[in-house]
Amino acid sequence: MGKYYRYRLPPWARQCIFTIERCILPIMIYQLIRTLLFPSTLDVFLSGALVGIFIAFYLEWI
Repeated sequence: MGKYYRYRLPPWARQCIFTIERCILPIMIYQLIRTLLFPSTLDVFLSGALVGIFIAFYLEWI
């Protein structure tokens, strides 16, 4: 089985991935600022998840 290749997906799925990839950075910045100002357990977990998703897109794992 070959490596995951995003350009072999149907056009609608590829468009969803590209849209999420463009939107994740502003959402991550907002969440990190919110976590610094009003820290809670949920904010810390959400920030960690967003950073993980951002790193996965940056390294092209997704």
